[in-house]
Amino acid sequence: MAAATAQLVAGRAAAADDATLLRVFLTDGTALVSYGEPARAGDRIIFSMPTATTPNPPLTLVNLPISRVDWERTSRYATNARATRYVQTQAESDYAQLSNEVATALNQVAHAATPAERLAIVESARKTLAAWPENHFNYRRAEVQQMLGMLDEAIADLQAATGRGRYSLSLSAFADLPPVVEPLLPPPTPKEAIEQVLAAARVTDSAADRTSLLSTAMAAIDRDEATLPADWASSTRSETAAMVTAELKFDRLYAAMTEQTMALAARRARAADVRSLERLIASIAERDAALGNRRPDAVNALVTAVQEKLDAARRLRLARDRFEMRRPVLAEYGLAIGTPLALLAQLDPALEDVKALAGSSPLTLVRMQTTVTRILTLASAIVPPEELAAAHALFVSAVQLAGNAARIRREATLAGDMSRAWDASSAAAGALMLGAQARTDIQTLLHPPQLR
Repeated sequence: MAAATAQLVAGRAAAADDATLLRVFLTDGTALVSYGEPARAGDRIIFSMPTATTPNPPLTLVNLPISRVDWERTSRYATNARATRYVQTQAESDYAQLSNEVATALNQVAHAATPAERLAIVESARKTLAAWPENHFNYRRAEVQQMLGMLDEAIADLQAATGRGRYSLSLSAFADLPPVVEPLLPPPTPKEAIEQVLAAARVTDSAADRTSLLSTAMAAIDRDEATLPADWASSTRSETAAMVTAELKFDRLYAAMTEQTMALAARRARAADVRSLERLIASIAERDAALGNRRPDAVNALVTAVQEKLDAARRLRLARDRFEMRRPVLAEYGLAIGTPLALLAQLDPALEDVKALAGSSPLTLVRMQTTVTRILTLASAIVPPEELAAAHALFVSAVQLAGNAARIRREATLAGDMSRAWDASSAAAGALMLGAQARTDIQTLLHPPQLR
């Protein structure tokens, strides 16, 4: 739809020079003026509607569902409008050019050296002539048929001259039944132009477009008030202002309903309350009906959003049910991993010193390595549940990095090697980062699942 809209807007400049007023016919018979060609994009019809009768009128964009439009009648009208404009502007010059081309071809025949060359020239001219009416709104159709008959006779004679025993002609077929023509309508009066904007507002399925069209109609009434029937202008402006006020009121009511419903849906999803969310979805239709079913797009979007919360709540309920079944195993792992986690946390200050190259005493490094050995011994004796296997492996990697940091720092100190000291710093940074992540993952998995 975006591409069609862009194409329509881009075509407005051309429409200013070629201001053919077309019509978009609604299924109820109403004819809306379109300034230039309407565009069909999927199940939508998009066109520019003039809101005044001036040479370069202000335009408003109208976007309607195809279900509200008689597209066949709209297309017929556009075809007749294009044909009429063509006849009024350039049809005669095109026909004159065609006649000249045929005359030139016949002149070339007189100078051709052989019958075969003359035949080729005439057949080429006939092909051009046969295709011309269809591409030029059947202008001068009868005259073209006469010229075709003349060329057919010439082709028959030339084929006989070439020695062909038999010949065939590919005759052009013209429809005997004339196409259905949609009669052209006169340009709208200022009053009719405004009435058509109001008609478009009544059939559009977009609340925002409806409010925009109603506001446009009010502005047009104010602008053209001097040329409009006084009583009609006054009553129509009052009615339109009341409709705009009502539209804005319903915008606020539906916005409030959306905000309240989504807040409630979020709370119920976090509680994994599936039944309450199902009731909430049902209540949306009830509240929409109470408001008159005036915002189908907003309601559909709201139902979709709450349905997503319902799906999330169902996934969360499944995860919590599984957690309850696995609670004894998880609790056992939590007790077993408690001491290793605490011991790793005790290494954090020493790891921060190694990371910052702030100095580490020999005793501190020995204690670090001793603690790492103890943690690894304890962790190796623990068999983690499947859901904690990745977090447990991450924890073990953090401990191993802590041991590497202590070992490399000791080597760097003995050798006075600054490069190795930086290697130890990197190992310590990795141990701190992985350790923090492992602690978070383990603690999260040891508690009931929450909605993220």
